[in-house]
Amino acid sequence: MSINTPGSRNLFQSLLKGAKTLSQLTQAHAQVILHGFQNDLSNVTKLAHKLSEFNDMNYARDLFSSVPKPDLFLFNVLIRGFSNNDMPHSSIFLYTHLRKRTYLKPDNFTYSFVISAAGSTCFDHRISALLHGHAIVDGYGDDMFVGAALVDLYFKFSCVEFARKVFDRICDRDTVLWNTMISGLLKNSCFEDSVLVFGDMVRNGGTRLNSTSVAAVLPAVAELQELRLGMEIQCLGLKLGFHDHVYVLTGLLSFYSKCGEIERAKSLFRDIGRPDLISCNAMISGYTCNGEIESSVRLFQELLASRERVNSSTIVGLIPVFYPLGHLQLTTCIHGFCLKSGIISNSSVSTALTTVYSRLDEIEAARQLFDESSEKSLASWNAMIAGYTQNGLTEEAISLFQKMQTSKVIPNPVTVTSILSACAQLGALSLGKWVHGLVKSRNFESNIYVSTALIDMYAKCGNIVEAQELFDLMPQKTEVTWNAMISGYGLHGHGQEALKLFSEMLHSGIQPSGVTFLSALYACSHAGLVKEGNEIFQSMIHDHGFEPLPEHYACMVDILGRAGQLEKALKFIKGLPVDPGPAVWGALLGACMIHKDTNLARVASEKLFELDPENVGYYVLLSNIYSAERRYPQAASVRQVVRKRKLAKTPGCTLIEVDGAPHVFTSGDRLHPQSTAIYSKLEELNGKMREAGFQTETITALHDVEEEEKELMVKVHSEKLAIAFGLITTEPGSEIRIIKNLRVCLDCHTATKFISKITGRIIVVRDANRFHHFKDGVCSCGDYW
Repeated sequence: MSINTPGSRNLFQSLLKGAKTLSQLTQAHAQVILHGFQNDLSNVTKLAHKLSEFNDMNYARDLFSSVPKPDLFLFNVLIRGFSNNDMPHSSIFLYTHLRKRTYLKPDNFTYSFVISAAGSTCFDHRISALLHGHAIVDGYGDDMFVGAALVDLYFKFSCVEFARKVFDRICDRDTVLWNTMISGLLKNSCFEDSVLVFGDMVRNGGTRLNSTSVAAVLPAVAELQELRLGMEIQCLGLKLGFHDHVYVLTGLLSFYSKCGEIERAKSLFRDIGRPDLISCNAMISGYTCNGEIESSVRLFQELLASRERVNSSTIVGLIPVFYPLGHLQLTTCIHGFCLKSGIISNSSVSTALTTVYSRLDEIEAARQLFDESSEKSLASWNAMIAGYTQNGLTEEAISLFQKMQTSKVIPNPVTVTSILSACAQLGALSLGKWVHGLVKSRNFESNIYVSTALIDMYAKCGNIVEAQELFDLMPQKTEVTWNAMISGYGLHGHGQEALKLFSEMLHSGIQPSGVTFLSALYACSHAGLVKEGNEIFQSMIHDHGFEPLPEHYACMVDILGRAGQLEKALKFIKGLPVDPGPAVWGALLGACMIHKDTNLARVASEKLFELDPENVGYYVLLSNIYSAERRYPQAASVRQVVRKRKLAKTPGCTLIEVDGAPHVFTSGDRLHPQSTAIYSKLEELNGKMREAGFQTETITALHDVEEEEKELMVKVHSEKLAIAFGLITTEPGSEIRIIKNLRVCLDCHTATKFISKITGRIIVVRDANRFHHFKDGVCSCGDYW
């Protein structure tokens, strides 16, 4: 047989195909060259494909460069090979070369492979739109193969709406495309939509449901805690013959674990004859997320004893993220094991450890772990930002987010939700608006968690109108979304609007939670709606079957107390089925301050000093009540106790943002670069206020100083300094917004009313309790705060 016959070509292709190692492959290539087949495209293509499998794409690139006229098939093999071997830039470069420097036209395989490469984190979402446009122009916009790749790509960039549009345009969908849609929605936290698409797939008789479809939807059902639906899907899997598939059983095991049905999960685990590592990992995670830490550790030890090689998923499941309290020692032991085994280099492991350290308030350990991670994934950035936010370290969260931006890491909806929460806590409206712009540019608006976080941010940063507009535009709302808007109305003193929304929520079919009732009661408290508050409280117990928490009882005491019904509040406390805690007695003491009831204040204080002796706020309140009654010896006695116990009062401070930059003031602050101009403006305002009839409120100032000194003390409170700074640095007529970390004092509240009248400015103040909108000498709270 001649060496140049077709049979010879087939022989060399068989040699290439049969190569088991890179060394064997190079020897086969040498034979191809030796016998003159080095330019034979079928041999070159087979060789390039095998090089891709052996992860030697540099060899494949050199091989490709040696071919004078590569065909489209060879281009596709190389583009796919680069994509599969984490060389996305090379895939894109080769695709660009194909379009610009050859007469070849990309086909549906080309687009599928290059679109897959574009899903790498080193690119942004704009390349998705570019490739999508090219595919449409070349006639592959509705191709199912290309469509599946595009749907997956858009989901990777959290462009959920674009993914939906591509999916909806494809009429003839196969199982892979349906599964891509289900899992993509799941990964973007669109759990309800993932389940809905699965339902559509089941109803679509032309599409063959497979075991991957069942396994893909179960995590979404678990997140929704839809136990009955999950059981129905289990029955469907049984009917279709998938129930003995190990990964379906594993998916069901995880589902029941997340729904708190740990006994069913254990039963399924026993049904797996010889559980593999994946099933064991799911069971370890199931034990952990149900608080059965000892069982989780025991199964982990059994794995080690059996010489089974554990992996990163094993460790992530073992880390007590869901039940961290009391498990610091276990966490440090796991951390040590990870360091010794080298698993700590895995991003998912370090991220889980960062999360649990943050939840244990070991924030320094979390940050050290984050800083030492050689490869920081998006999830690890999110974990650290969320850790700072959850621990109230909002400035650190924002600083890390800014560092993330400079590191060219592209945020996702989880990042945005965390940073919006930080903005809400800090009251950083300008940054919140910037993040909103990012949400729009990244097309995250359809994400229900992002939209809810935006509503919460605007409400807590003082822009209730923007919050309401966003709420009205949302096509779907969760219970958390309704709660955020109801709470926002309450925070701004719009009690009637809050109750109207609460009623709409009940009629919409969304089940209220304890937080919902607390938000509604809070709104009643700050609007004097005693009757309505009592009705909601009774409805919560009798109509909805909720067991009130201490916060609900405290809110009811606050509602009665603020309305001056102090005896009713005391009677309510005495009739409670549980021992009232600090929150309940604290609400009564606060009401005593408003209505200057010294006798009842003493009763409440004695209980508070017994229940929470280290809380200096209760001593300050009682001292202020005595001072208001001009009972200075008693006030002095309370302050003496504070000094003896070495209790420290939280210093008051006020933040104002001007041109996006934060400025923080404390009482009597003279450290600001513009302090001379600030104090000059304050003197000018004081003169005009006195002419308008303002009198300084000094009743709660220290009793052992002269009256003139008392006036001087309250004149330089931090909120007055911040307002004066706002007046000299912002445009005339513009709105001034400040944030106080404590409850605004009576003198500053009165002064701010006068300042709003004199200057014609709207002044928005957020204190520790609520928002105050001052306009034309009137406050939105109606002096009821």
